[in-house]
Amino acid sequence: PRCAFGLLVGKTDASKPQHLQQSVIVVPMASAGVTVVRPLTVFGYDDAPGGHPEVLLENVRVPAANIVLGEGRGFEIAQARLGPGRIHHCMRAIGTAEEAQGLLIERALSRVAFGRSLAKQGSITHHVANNRIAIDQARLLVLHTADMIDRYGCGSRETSNLIAMIKVAVPHVVHTVLDRAIQVFGAAGVSGDFPLAYAYAMSRALRIVDGPDEVHLRTVAREEMRPVVMKLAAKRPEGGGKGKEGA
Repeated sequence: PRCAFGLLVGKTDASKPQHLQQSVIVVPMASAGVTVVRPLTVFGYDDAPGGHPEVLLENVRVPAANIVLGEGRGFEIAQARLGPGRIHHCMRAIGTAEEAQGLLIERALSRVAFGRSLAKQGSITHHVANNRIAIDQARLLVLHTADMIDRYGCGSRETSNLIAMIKVAVPHVVHTVLDRAIQVFGAAGVSGDFPLAYAYAMSRALRIVDGPDEVHLRTVAREEMRPVVMKLAAKRPEGGGKGKEGA
């Protein structure tokens, strides 16, 4: 690995509120007790010498001064990074979808089946059109989210819900576009001769990194239900609508 140091997120005080229990600590990779065990693969693809290896920490000691920002600020640091990081993931993913769309169209124009170009087959034209609709929908949602971050910051209620939305919507769009492109390429689409198979694997992993879909869907649903919950709470009679005392 090329990294000179790693960032360890660890629990430093379990007695504090949940958002103040974690800290970020700089750990030099040359420290005694740090062992890079092996590189890990994603759907069989190896990102070495980068990527994500398995790292073993055994009785590693570093100066207390290596804590970033201060003890208990790990969650704060992570949240400050996650918003822009998710935007970045989604922007790159949309670029991947655009590349896959271009490859799909080139392939469809260059191949013939049943006596005519694939590009003239009904199902292929539907793929091309549906891809364009989905990609542009995703791009506009990401653009809107970026604009709201510029206006209100990453941690605001106005933006946290939108960030959760794009983190779910964009990987699904990219995955679908890639799947259609692979289908048009046939066996070549799942080979290493074209970038589609690798991109397909990475787009699937994107539904897990920086929070799985389920976490973001929970955020969106909670925010969507909040006004109705508050409205119903305001209408509820005093005492929570319970029956008479002793009933």
